[in-house]
Amino acid sequence: MTKFQATTGTALVLGLLLVALSGCEKGPAEKAGQSVDDAADKVGESLEDAADSIQDAGRDARD
Repeated sequence: MTKFQATTGTALVLGLLLVALSGCEKGPAEKAGQSVDDAADKVGESLEDAADSIQDAGRDARD
């Protein structure tokens, strides 16, 4: 994983956590829970994209 990908991933996770935490203050617990679920889904998708990029880079390096 490159430094750029690690930095981008970290910034994304922190941003999503801030969004989730702000949801806790503004609405009922159900809305907060939904925000956390959405954030977790987005983080999971980002990690899958990063893994795909790493696999592609590995294939390109092998070829």
